[in-house]
Amino acid sequence: MIHLEIYIDGASKGNPGHSGVGIVILRAGKVIKNISGYIGRATNNVAEYTALIYALKEALLLKANSLKINTDSQLLARQLNKIYKVKHLGLINLYNQAMHLLTGFQKVLICHIPREENSSADKLATQAIKKALSRQNVAALS
Repeated sequence: MIHLEIYIDGASKGNPGHSGVGIVILRAGKVIKNISGYIGRATNNVAEYTALIYALKEALLLKANSLKINTDSQLLARQLNKIYKVKHLGLINLYNQAMHLLTGFQKVLICHIPREENSSADKLATQAIKKALSRQNVAALS
């Protein structure tokens, strides 16, 4: 059984605004992969769900059977744990995609954690936005 612990975060500069995702994947307590990506203009909640979807796809590629997903998004955690319903039209498709991907694992635990415990994923998400904005600024100057 391959068990992974994953920290996810979505960041948005403005809501909606320039957005990024950050993912830290651990196996047996050791970081095996960091993912940082710019996703364009989105809301913070869309960025959170996009980070989750990227993480789940990566976990499937890594042939994981069991996952512990850590997020500082209370909304995402409560929606995935079926405490809250997904009502926002912009999130329903992302939620459905995530729920479909989750069927690829034998065991999944979704945990809401304090923001300060998610600093590595947050840093990766913010880094993606900064990198994209600096490229845009360089292109604008050219």
